[in-house]
Amino acid sequence: MPRTPVSTDHAPAAIGPYSQATRAGDTVFVSGQIPLDPATGNLVDGGIEAQARQAFGNLRAVCEAAGGSLDDVVRVGLYLTDLGDFAAVNAVMAEVFTAPYPARSTIEVSALPKGAAFEVDAILVLRQAA
Repeated sequence: MPRTPVSTDHAPAAIGPYSQATRAGDTVFVSGQIPLDPATGNLVDGGIEAQARQAFGNLRAVCEAAGGSLDDVVRVGLYLTDLGDFAAVNAVMAEVFTAPYPARSTIEVSALPKGAAFEVDAILVLRQAA
């Protein structure tokens, strides 16, 4: 099955040899999104809530560029440099997604690119046109 790259100017450009997302059939694999402002390429100011909102906003933009939405997300991976921020990130995720919620893993990591405290990646399955 061919792989098709997905990209948008409404999310930060890839900072390495990868695509913002790759589509294979109706499945889209979204690369990790950190809280970079796509206009400046800089990490957003503020605490973990601001970082989570920006990263989820970047995720939304890539999903839309792929022809889908956050409602098409079936799985997310959350990466935090401090699991003490879990409740705050969980609250932001509850604002961003609606039930039925995607499957999820949450992992504490020692560091993230650009000094971010949060990163999210996702898999979405696009709906067939009627």
